[in-house]
Amino acid sequence: RSHDDLNVSIAAQSKSHITAPVLTNNNITGNVQIIHNATGITGHHPNTQTERTQTSVRRSLLLTYKEQIRNEYQYVTEYNSLPGEHVLLSDRYIQPLIIQNHRDQKEREEEITSRGETFQQVLDSRSAQESISLNTLFNPDSSGVSPGAVILQGNSGNGKSFTVQKMMLDWASDLYRTKFDIVFHLKCKEINHISSSTSLVELLSYNCCLTSDQISTILQQSLEKVLFLVDGFDELKSTEDIYHMSPPTDLNQKAPPEVTLRALLRGHILRESCLLVTTRSTAIDTLKSVLKEPHNFIEIIGFSEKAVEEYFKRFFQDDRLFSKAYEYVRANETLLTACSIPVICWIICTVIQERFSDDADVLSGLETTSSIYVDFLCTLLDHHCQGLGQSIPTLVKSLGKLAEKGILAQQVLFDEKTVYETVSDPAGSPFLCKFLFKKRIHQETMFSFMHLSFQEFFTALYYLLLDEYESKKKLTQIFSMKTDFHDDSYAMPRFPAILHFIFGLLNEDVRRTLWRRHGLLVKSNKHDHLKKWIFEFLKLPESYSERTLFILHSLYELHEADFVKEVMEAWPCIMFYNNSLRRRDFWALLYCAQCCQCIQKLYIFYLTSEQLAIIRPVLHKFRLT
Repeated sequence: RSHDDLNVSIAAQSKSHITAPVLTNNNITGNVQIIHNATGITGHHPNTQTERTQTSVRRSLLLTYKEQIRNEYQYVTEYNSLPGEHVLLSDRYIQPLIIQNHRDQKEREEEITSRGETFQQVLDSRSAQESISLNTLFNPDSSGVSPGAVILQGNSGNGKSFTVQKMMLDWASDLYRTKFDIVFHLKCKEINHISSSTSLVELLSYNCCLTSDQISTILQQSLEKVLFLVDGFDELKSTEDIYHMSPPTDLNQKAPPEVTLRALLRGHILRESCLLVTTRSTAIDTLKSVLKEPHNFIEIIGFSEKAVEEYFKRFFQDDRLFSKAYEYVRANETLLTACSIPVICWIICTVIQERFSDDADVLSGLETTSSIYVDFLCTLLDHHCQGLGQSIPTLVKSLGKLAEKGILAQQVLFDEKTVYETVSDPAGSPFLCKFLFKKRIHQETMFSFMHLSFQEFFTALYYLLLDEYESKKKLTQIFSMKTDFHDDSYAMPRFPAILHFIFGLLNEDVRRTLWRRHGLLVKSNKHDHLKKWIFEFLKLPESYSERTLFILHSLYELHEADFVKEVMEAWPCIMFYNNSLRRRDFWALLYCAQCCQCIQKLYIFYLTSEQLAIIRPVLHKFRLT
């Protein structure tokens, strides 16, 4: 029969949904919405007053929602913000390096062990080959398939939440207008505080200016152009009971909040919508098991050196202050490497800014590497360790014990058995990363610290947190090791870096911070061990430049003037036989010389005008050769 002869009549009850092959010449009566019409097929929809009203109401709701998002999400509340304090997101957000490909074991080890310029070269190589941008996350792949969900993985402090906030602000500013009609933000940390059963629309309304009914109205008209940003899946608290509960299948059906969220992730609710879920690597297995397919995996690697530079520029917004601060970081390869973690950039900029505001000379006795790492430790313990099943001292000691195992075995990747024998809850520790590698026809799970420098830091802290007998035993073992920097056979290859951290952790202010903030007791009676060892070190028949620099940087990390003065005045001659000295070497020399009255002799093979300018304030204390 022809189209003209075909007559289909459909009746439906209120609030029901109908799928029907009604293609053209539609006559519609009552309050009816056509949500989807097949591609290439047109129908005549009478422009009724009801439809115009609904469209107008929906548009008004979206405008109100976008305005709220712009007002709220353009600002950032920082960890140290006082009530009412905030900064613009645009002054803090720099897009980190985000890649889509999984790395193999060799590539992971390369990232974990490289430092300074070498580390930045590794990041640059990743960026050149694999970097992706936020506005391409849901683009079709080479087969034309668009992902329904994206996992955004990243270590603690790497900027996952900032990235989600930026995506929300961009959508409210109409940057994703053609991709999504509406975007919602769900924070797992906030969901943990909801105790009563709740529907999806109620869950969305907790952090939104729209009511549940208004959200329901919008979602029923925008099934395929909705994006949910679920932040912090690793922080979601769940019990075994929820796995036995039937998931809700409707926007308004109530269930425990964790069950409702998992129904959204699974696609039991709003299957056509898109999801972006952020998580730490330690929760990736759980997330994969509850997330709908097809889904993509991307990972935040951190800041490239260019991004670090841009971050410093935006933070200080003053060329002179920026130049001083950034040069300080560039000269310290450990800090430059650590700055790939965005929150460490913030910590360094914050403490430097405080020194500037106190009119202090930023380059003479600036924050030590150890103090920056302690600030990072405390920040993650304060903000990323909620719900620990053990005390913080117990957690830190177990991490230190694991770190030492790796140092002694010269390894940075740990198998599951080793980790679980040492750390009772690896998934709850923000300092560990979890990787999956292909092993023949299987997968192998490995763990690591964020970087080798954090493994060294936790080893040093572990030695100082042990009881008096064990701590003295460990320190004696370290101090009795070979100290020939040109001999590759000495027992602990990371010996110099660990000792630098030991010196830095014995600083009085650092010890006070550890104890006051988290009950981590580092006793001061270790100073005598350090002093005895340094004096014996100075008596060695040959003083290589590396040894000289090692002592200067150790004293700089300790940063206690009386101790430094006693050592420096017992040091008859400081000698440098090479011409590869760095800025930070001269800053360490400057600080140490400022602590004493005079030094008999300073022998430098090669000295540039810039290096001379750094130590000029203390030149009168030396007899130069």
